[in-house]
Amino acid sequence: MKAAVVYKKGELPKYADFAEPIASNENEVLISVKAVAITNLDKGIASGDHYSSEKENQNGFIVGSDGIGILENGTKVYARGISGTIAEKAVVEKNRMVVLPNEIDGAIAAAMPNAVAGSAMALRFRAGIKPGETVLINGATGFTGQMAIQIAKHYGAKNIIVTGRNEKMFENLKELGADVAVSLKQEDESFVSQLKEIHKETPIDIVIDYLWGKSAELIFSVLKGNGKFTNKTRYVSVGSMSGDIIQLSAQTLRSVDLQLSGSGLGSWTKDEVKLLFSEILPEMFLLAAQNILKVNIKTVHLSDIEEIWDSEVADGKRLVVII
Repeated sequence: MKAAVVYKKGELPKYADFAEPIASNENEVLISVKAVAITNLDKGIASGDHYSSEKENQNGFIVGSDGIGILENGTKVYARGISGTIAEKAVVEKNRMVVLPNEIDGAIAAAMPNAVAGSAMALRFRAGIKPGETVLINGATGFTGQMAIQIAKHYGAKNIIVTGRNEKMFENLKELGADVAVSLKQEDESFVSQLKEIHKETPIDIVIDYLWGKSAELIFSVLKGNGKFTNKTRYVSVGSMSGDIIQLSAQTLRSVDLQLSGSGLGSWTKDEVKLLFSEILPEMFLLAAQNILKVNIKTVHLSDIEEIWDSEVADGKRLVVII
């Protein structure tokens, strides 16, 4: 079968022939893959930079961690892969599989799960979002940030503040449900001053952070208290696109009612992951099928995998490989 194969970590995936995988037990099933999104997680695993990366495989390995495919009986499903998924065939886990609505486009469905997990899991389980709360999304111009705006609104957020460097996207973010956009391109003092004014008028209950790095340090300085009673803020780190390490003052932690946590592979409980597949993803697929959830994608073909793997995708689109 044809597949996107990495022979050495750090190199681009090759369009190559690879042995067809075989289901090895009753909890596995073979699917014919139709669409797979290329995510930062997949790129990190392929390069060896992500903490979940496996050891070097001299025979190569197929990239892709999930995808949309067809079962032998014709049912269209989303599933997590046991074998790599950017291939004509993949072995997937039966208990991590979701039957898709007939109305949803396969490429749209393929783009969603990583972003849904990267937003809904943080909002629902780490932040414990409640209707009427104010949510700050740090780094909202990317694909997952766009999804987070819509999901936060769906979960009842009253006010949604977004940050980003791509200012031309701000109007689009407001159309998705954002109330206020704060540019990361401005001077640090201006950024902090603007956020402090917002925090004073509508206290920030939740921060979903896809950037970390310098912007996180600035946000923590906004939240820092002065010895008076403070609003509780649940700060959830989901990504680190702006840097993996920050300086966090102990005074900040002591001066504000702050809950700091992370949301990602390894941090979720088994019960939370079960709910992702049994409740959250089916609900989000249905919202997308009804065109309530807007999904911004660009499609490419498997044969072009090496050419497009590191390509920049404009305006926060998710790249989806069609097979």
